[in-house]
Amino acid sequence: MQDHIQRGDIYEVNLCQEFYADQVNLNPVAAFEKLNSISPTPFAAFFKFNKNYILSASPERFLAKRNQQLISQPIKGTAKRGKTAEEDQKIVQGMLNSTKEIAENVMIVDLVRNDLTKSAVPKSVKADRLFEIQTFKLVHQMISTITCEIDRKVADVEVIKNTFPAGSMTGAPKIAAMQICDQVEATRRSLYAGSIGYFGPEDDFDFNVVIRTILYNAQSKYLSFQTGGAITVQANAEDEYQECLLKANGMLQVLDTHIQ
Repeated sequence: MQDHIQRGDIYEVNLCQEFYADQVNLNPVAAFEKLNSISPTPFAAFFKFNKNYILSASPERFLAKRNQQLISQPIKGTAKRGKTAEEDQKIVQGMLNSTKEIAENVMIVDLVRNDLTKSAVPKSVKADRLFEIQTFKLVHQMISTITCEIDRKVADVEVIKNTFPAGSMTGAPKIAAMQICDQVEATRRSLYAGSIGYFGPEDDFDFNVVIRTILYNAQSKYLSFQTGGAITVQANAEDEYQECLLKANGMLQVLDTHIQ
């Protein structure tokens, strides 16, 4: 990935890996309840389709519509929780002082702004909040908020097509990063890094990014989840791998007690 960055093919890419198990017996509802007690998040989802289950504790909003405003809140930047309030404060300050974390976030903000432009009233796209640290039960996350006024000529489904998939899970430029991920990653992402959401009766919608999510097929008894990290020219492989394990922590805790 860093060779591609050095050559200028891409600036940043989200490299993902799969954790999986065969012949698993799982109670999906109990596991989901446990997951959301360990890792409560604002964009969690439980979804069943035939024998396929999605148990998501996603902290990330992909795209929402409120009246005529579009809202995207990409996450780029993850750090562990501290054992004390003082340690938490030091970790948060370290994130805000990290050149790498800020650079990753800026690149994705620019990508999202570009995606929203395709559906926006001209000159209405703006980054309302940059590098905001939100603290969850297991991790700190760096989140930026980008908004625009939707062009009334663009249908809601077209808005989603214009922005999908979430730039935080691809890299920049988006298409080139996706093509390289397809070549390099050992497992196809399937629903991971996709989106779950709803269209409301008042013509609003809200969709998450499918991360921190367990996928389970009760018929084949196959269970998997994926985690990823942003690769830049400054990225250190060991640090990125440890970040993947940090993101997996909540799901591993659930499976340690619920998997058979």
